[in-house]
Amino acid sequence: MAQTELQITLTDEAATAALAARIAAILRPGDTLLLEGEIGAGKTAFARAAIRAMLGRAEDVPSPTFTLVQTYDTPQGPVWHFDLYRLTHPDEVLELGLDQALAEAICLIEWPDRLGADSPSDALNLAFEARATDHAVTLTMPDVWAERIKALDVRA
Repeated sequence: MAQTELQITLTDEAATAALAARIAAILRPGDTLLLEGEIGAGKTAFARAAIRAMLGRAEDVPSPTFTLVQTYDTPQGPVWHFDLYRLTHPDEVLELGLDQALAEAICLIEWPDRLGADSPSDALNLAFEARATDHAVTLTMPDVWAERIKALDVRA
């Protein structure tokens, strides 16, 4: 499957939220975003901003670090926000209802490396990086995502 890469500099949390809102606007049930990066790289800030944008209101969006998954009913459809940091084996994610979520919901998955071979191949991958004075995100996308992202006219 062909992949396209796009790197975007995020100067601050507002830039992260703006990108999240733009991407959130095109999401629909069945879409999956894989959010990679070290602690503090911007994964949760992005997920919170995307969820708030889909909800259409300011809302407390807790990190699912301890609950492992949080769900939201949005006008665009159900959203499942996974944080797999604490998982030790890929089989554990199946107990969280991942199969159902991938089929029926918009999925935001932090720490997708915990999925192992179960990582969806048609997902939009966002690799976050904290740098000395800003953050960056690299979007790696299969062709099914490339046209949708290109239509957003995000700037590298």
